[in-house]
Amino acid sequence: MSAYTLYTIIALVVVFLASAIRILREYERGVIFLLGRFWKVKGPGFIIVIPLIQQMVRVDLRTIVMDVPTQDVISRDNVSVEVNAVVYFRVIEPDKAIIQVENFYDATSQLAQTTLRSVLGQHELDEMLSERDKLNADIQAILDEQTNAWGIKVSNVEIKHVDLNETMVRAIAKQAEAERVRRAKIIHAEGEMQASAKLLEAAQMLTQQSEAMQLRYLQTLTEIAGEKTNTIVFPLPMNLIDSVIEKIKQPKA
Repeated sequence: MSAYTLYTIIALVVVFLASAIRILREYERGVIFLLGRFWKVKGPGFIIVIPLIQQMVRVDLRTIVMDVPTQDVISRDNVSVEVNAVVYFRVIEPDKAIIQVENFYDATSQLAQTTLRSVLGQHELDEMLSERDKLNADIQAILDEQTNAWGIKVSNVEIKHVDLNETMVRAIAKQAEAERVRRAKIIHAEGEMQASAKLLEAAQMLTQQSEAMQLRYLQTLTEIAGEKTNTIVFPLPMNLIDSVIEKIKQPKA
């Protein structure tokens, strides 16, 4: 055997080993196909893939953070909003993620967009703004159920922004202002009712004791005298006038 032939064999062996050896990281798995048919999932670490007979597809098992593009959504009360979200998912069965769907990332993205529009379209605007946790859980459950056949686990969905047009923002501001005015009127009315009830109670107590009425009268005169006014009007209780009139009507002895 000539030296040239030996060198050629050595070179072929080196090329073969270089193309056959694969090193997979801890978060990677290799889906191995043997003559076009699924064989097994290998990794992590050092593996050998026989060239021309076996093919390997790398799959990342780490959690993927996918930004869902802004979607135009019409709520149940016919309000047009723009909503975007973020989806957290990861591959838990690499063989299904490669065999059952052509591109699991694009498929999950498209499914997240349609699910986001479908779920939010069933709720009113107030629910979108105040019940995000519930909506997040609903979308996550639907996505997780539908992607289960692809070997994908959707762990979380978060709605990031619900954007309104300027006209709707002004309408909501007017609604909030009207609500504040309504609450203020209710509080004022309740205060008036409580005050009137206390005044009625005080009047009933004063009518039961004439001395208490006289003390209240004197207290009122003291308060009036303390103010810096040019003219002071002294109110005269009707019971005093009645007593004077009765004395006048009495015949003289």
